[in-house]
Amino acid sequence: MNQKLLALYGLKWNPFSPEIPLEALLLTPRLENFCWRVENLVGQGGFALVTGEPGLGKSITLRLLVDKLRARGELTVGILTRPQTSLHDFYRELGDLFQVQLSPHNRWAGTRLLRERWLAHIEAALVRPVLVIDEAQEMQPSVLSE
Repeated sequence: MNQKLLALYGLKWNPFSPEIPLEALLLTPRLENFCWRVENLVGQGGFALVTGEPGLGKSITLRLLVDKLRARGELTVGILTRPQTSLHDFYRELGDLFQVQLSPHNRWAGTRLLRERWLAHIEAALVRPVLVIDEAQEMQPSVLSE
C-alpha cells in the first residue's frame, strides 16, 4: 500500500500488514489483563492458550505479550518459529533459542543440558523461561508430547 493512499485515510501504517509496528497496536483492557495474567504465570509455571477464529488478532496478541515479557530483563523468552517441524528439528530450534548445543541423536544428554540451563535460570531470576508458539495447531503430536 503506497504512502499517498495511506495519507488519504490518515493512516501511518498499512492496517492489514502482519508486520505492523507495536506502537501502532491498541492495548485494550482485556488484552492488558491477559498479559498481566501470563506475567504472573511465569513465576509458578504453566500454560496459556490464545484461541479464536482466523483474523481476530491471536498473533498480534502474542507479539504484544512477547514485547511485555521481554521488557522484564530477567526473563528469557523464546519464540518457536516453525511449529510444524519434526521432533529432531524441534530440539535443534529449542537449543538455538536457549543457547544450548542439542543433538537430536542424543536427546537425553541434550534435554539434560537444557533442563540444567532452565533450572539455573529459575534459581537466578526466580521466573521460568517462556516459550511462545504461534500456530501451535500445526505441531505434530510427537512434538507436543515432548
